[in-house]
Amino acid sequence: MNNESSPGGFVLLGFSDHPQIEKVLFMIVLMSYFITLVGNTLIILLSILDSKLHTPMYFFISNLSFLDLCFTTSCVPQLLSNLWGPEKTIRTTECILLAVMAFDRYVAICQPLRYAIIIHPRLSQQLAAVAWIIGLLESVIQTPPTLLLPFCSHRRVDDFVCEVPALIRLSCEDTTYNEVQMAVASVLILVVPLTLILVSYGAIVQAVLKINSAVGRKKAFGTCSSHLLVVSFFYSSVITVYLQPKNPYAQDQGKFFGLFYAVGTPALNPLIYTLRNKEVKGAFRRLLRKIRKAEERRNRQ
Repeated sequence: MNNESSPGGFVLLGFSDHPQIEKVLFMIVLMSYFITLVGNTLIILLSILDSKLHTPMYFFISNLSFLDLCFTTSCVPQLLSNLWGPEKTIRTTECILLAVMAFDRYVAICQPLRYAIIIHPRLSQQLAAVAWIIGLLESVIQTPPTLLLPFCSHRRVDDFVCEVPALIRLSCEDTTYNEVQMAVASVLILVVPLTLILVSYGAIVQAVLKINSAVGRKKAFGTCSSHLLVVSFFYSSVITVYLQPKNPYAQDQGKFFGLFYAVGTPALNPLIYTLRNKEVKGAFRRLLRKIRKAEERRNRQ
């Protein structure tokens, strides 16, 4: 095969080898994208407008929602275009945010009397800024060396988005440097945050088990359940995508898990944090009452 490094676009194969399911996937992705847009936007608005949600936890949740909006908007419209027609041409920050949220839950349960002192607004802003900066740096460091690789002339990416691993596999030259760089980044961005999350929840479990009241234990675990669900969905899909064996069956399976990672997780996050959260549901009801009263005042005038 001939090599070329000049920009000429890439062909995203996606699910083109399963044309019978592309239209079904289109409808599923479209509905998930709509839920992602509405749900995450609602969480951000409630976190801003409702004073009872002006807490570190909901500050981090609103950051996570904004990240999901950015991520899905950057890839889902192209995915929808590829699924609908025959033409197939053309998130690290979340890991850090999930670790920060685990630390927030650890302080809330293990150090409840010192929570307001430890997780103060300035620290919350700093932790969120660190998460965004690390994600940006990871992209800035990894993307240029990947795009400078000489790619095979067919430029066919056997995936539905042009992520770094897929582009590295497309290169016809030695990619050892890029693979080592990606491995180091994976440890720093995926493994380290996951380790911090597990350590935090290990301490949380120990603290909860020391609570004598069954009601108290249930309430403490309920405080963490939403975050644990999000962490489970996120890391299970990421691990499946990035640690899959190199064979055609695993590649096809990885695409579906990758689709869930790109579309399903951002849609599930707001559902988990709203349907399972009394505070968010209460804020939503208060917002509806304010809107209804405003409409009644306009009608009387």
